[in-house]
Amino acid sequence: MKKIILVRHGKSAWDNPLLADHDRPLAERGLRDVPVMGFRLIQRGISPDLILSSTATRAAQTAKKISKVLDLDQAKLVYQKSLYHASASTLLKLVQGLDDSYSLVFLVGHNPGMNDLIEVLGGNIDNLPTSGQYGFLADTDQWAKLSPNNSRTWFFDYPKKT
Repeated sequence: MKKIILVRHGKSAWDNPLLADHDRPLAERGLRDVPVMGFRLIQRGISPDLILSSTATRAAQTAKKISKVLDLDQAKLVYQKSLYHASASTLLKLVQGLDDSYSLVFLVGHNPGMNDLIEVLGGNIDNLPTSGQYGFLADTDQWAKLSPNNSRTWFFDYPKKT
């Protein structure tokens, strides 16, 4: 079985209009919500083999904060420029190319690609909120075979969910 958790970056700051979108950092709310969501992963007993993150500042900060809360070896954190505003097909292709030695992978990225990938894999969601997490279980031992036919929702969580 393969497990994947799609993590949308935390709430980003818009207070500097001169910053390029890629360079926007987490806002105060994002800095607060991301660790909370990391602790919820601990409560579920979840620890990834790999975290793949967009290189955008807000996504990279999200991935780093989650990895610190989970006390992960930083070697498990990999930044990929191709994740920045990636489409669902790009995200799926990336996941399908993963080494099969990884059982549980986090993908830290952006909407609308994350929402679209959730729908492609058979999930049901209107919007993955900032700092939100959507987990899938896949009945396969090969990432290359990940598809809507073998995937099912594991959980959906976000900061305002009680």
